[in-house]
Amino acid sequence: MRRSVTTTACAAIAPARRWSDRTASRWSLDLRIPREDYIVDVTDPDEELYYRTIVAPPVETVDRIYSLNEVRRSERVRDKVRRIDLSTINFNFGSAEITQEEVGDLQALADAIARVIAENPDETFLIEGHTDAVGSERANLALSDRRADGVATALTQYFDVPPENLVTQGYGEQDLKVDTQAENRENRRVTVRRITPLVKPVNTAQR
Repeated sequence: MRRSVTTTACAAIAPARRWSDRTASRWSLDLRIPREDYIVDVTDPDEELYYRTIVAPPVETVDRIYSLNEVRRSERVRDKVRRIDLSTINFNFGSAEITQEEVGDLQALADAIARVIAENPDETFLIEGHTDAVGSERANLALSDRRADGVATALTQYFDVPPENLVTQGYGEQDLKVDTQAENRENRRVTVRRITPLVKPVNTAQR
């Protein structure tokens, strides 16, 4: 069941990958909070930190409702909300495999997501897959899809996170965390964002 949800979602917007909004970077945001509160990047799972990040308001006012496709296509739109870089998941080069130990590290994230969903069953989370810059664009897009799908599958199968609350999308090498064309483990990652504020009315941002 999980596979059909994520595969269908990704396939439905495959052409949009070419149109991803790269004209405005996240650093053009009027960011008035510490960077570590905007991008959570920790090597030790921390449920409370994940939860605080998930429930925190957007960093920029969301003045209209976006479609899911708009959120997927536009980096600038996605950057209105905070993100969690899952540094607890370390993909080998060319691989989307998650080790059993790393699956256990997803418990804290799953518990944080479950708390939010318990408060609002209509929450939506975007799980993004990324690669480093080595390899062809086509191969990296496919690999990043598998990485995002793998994390979503683990959250659903091992921790009972409802699949209907998860949306996956691979971005290949479009958004390098470390600006290098060489192999880089930090670029081989999965990112999680709560995008509910982007697809439902929200009028305020935290300053």
